[in-house]
This record gives sequence, structure tokens and C-alpha cells, in this order.
Amino acid sequence: MDVWWESLQLLLLLGVANIAPIAAKHLLGELGKAPIDAGLRFFDGRPLLGPSKTWRGLAAALVLTTPAALLLGLPAAVGALLGAGAMAGDALSSFVKRRLGIAPSGQATGLDQVPEALLPLLLVAGWLDLGWLQIVGVSAAFFAIEIPLARWTYRLGLRDRPY
Repeated sequence: MDVWWESLQLLLLLGVANIAPIAAKHLLGELGKAPIDAGLRFFDGRPLLGPSKTWRGLAAALVLTTPAALLLGLPAAVGALLGAGAMAGDALSSFVKRRLGIAPSGQATGLDQVPEALLPLLLVAGWLDLGWLQIVGVSAAFFAIEIPLARWTYRLGLRDRPY
């Protein structure tokens, strides 16, 4: 498979996984907004993840990346794994941000983008035979695109904040 096309496919799937929770929030409102961490707090007294990491967002990422992968010519399992990995990376970012005292939905450039791209790419690397250069390249492209994409979705009224 052409590495450029495959990289574009992966970047598009990361974009779907990133936008899916935001679109679900906009479309479903209060439905499914229960936080994944059930409001639990870590031993530091701060939320484990925070209220913005919801079951609705996780489900939306899985439900949308799976068929998106098929539309892009990739196996459904790659889409599901990439969606799950993106949400796990996003949850990891939230966990670290809470430990650093950054409020839920607070901005942390780099920390908001890198785990959400890197973790899912590492999860599908063996399946797709991705090299380290391709993983770094797609992660860097996601980092570069995610910030303007966040601002665009904010202008469309999908995000509450421009980041």
C-alpha cells in the first residue's frame, strides 16, 4: 500500500475519532453524558479524568471510526482499534492534565494532541506494518491540523471552547 495514502487514511480516521465525541454532544445533548470516571477522584483529590470524558464520546468514536475505516478501504477492526486508542490517549491526556492541575476542558498544547494520535497509531502499527517514521509523521500532521480544526468546529458552534 502506498505510504502516503495510508498515512492520509490514518489521519482522516484520527480526525473522525477526534470530532465524533463533539458531534455526539451536539446531536445527543444530555443523552449519554455520564462521565467515564463516574466522578471518582484520585488520591490527590482531583477528578480522575473529569466530566468531559463521557460514555457518549467513547461510543461515538467507536461507532464512527469503524465504518469510516471501511469507507477508506481499511478493515473495520482497524477503525475500531484506532477509535478506541484515540479515546484512550485522550483519557490519558485528561488524567495527566488533572494531575498537573489543569481544569477539565483546559488547554494543554501537545498534551491534548500527541497521546490521542500516538497511542492509536501504536495500536494499529503491527496490523498495518507502520514504520516509526510514518507513526511520527502522522502524529505530527495530526498535531498540526487538530488546533485549526478545533477552532473551526468552535466557529461552527460544535465546541464550547476554541481548543
